[in-house]
Amino acid sequence: MIAYLEGHIIKKEDDRIILLVNQVGYEVLVPAYVMETLKGRPADERVSLYIYYHQTERQPRPVLIGFNLEAEKEFFQYFISVEAIGPMKAVKAMTLPAGDIARAIENKDVKILQKLDGIGNRTAQKIVATLHGKMGKFALIRPGDEADVPLEPTDFAEMVLEVLITQLGHKPADAKRMVAEALERDPSISGPEALFDEVYRGESTKQSG
Repeated sequence: MIAYLEGHIIKKEDDRIILLVNQVGYEVLVPAYVMETLKGRPADERVSLYIYYHQTERQPRPVLIGFNLEAEKEFFQYFISVEAIGPMKAVKAMTLPAGDIARAIENKDVKILQKLDGIGNRTAQKIVATLHGKMGKFALIRPGDEADVPLEPTDFAEMVLEVLITQLGHKPADAKRMVAEALERDPSISGPEALFDEVYRGESTKQSG
């Protein structure tokens, strides 16, 4: 199964690209917000995408769906767990960045979710009912390429730092600040999930303040 591709774009269409990898061209569907990040790329620049591979009995022809960040792919897998949202509907619906959608879910902002292509009020309500409370990590996603500054995880705080930088696209200095502030607000935090939640709460408060 294909999970990651790196190569050069040789063709772009409205909702897909052809990525040349070792003299093989792969057709990859991409959400609208991912396509926006690819539009300005020079033809000779290497592009890396995390791939969601979709093939079923009803969909025997394999479909590849590409994301800039591993966390965006992980968010997509949560998104398609909602009743009546399959991979093909989801990739068309994601006209906003994954982080924006995740924040809308955590804020129970149905109006924002209804702005997604093909998502009406009833489906937006289902999305919130299914995913609310699970999106703190993804709400921290920042658009852009995956950062290339790896950290060696030594404890749960280092694990959160690594995810913020290598999966969610934050600059190392910003990630360290967010983690430090979260631990200062709540020194009793003892695990990565609680730390992610506190980081999200802190950043959400700043944005709304």
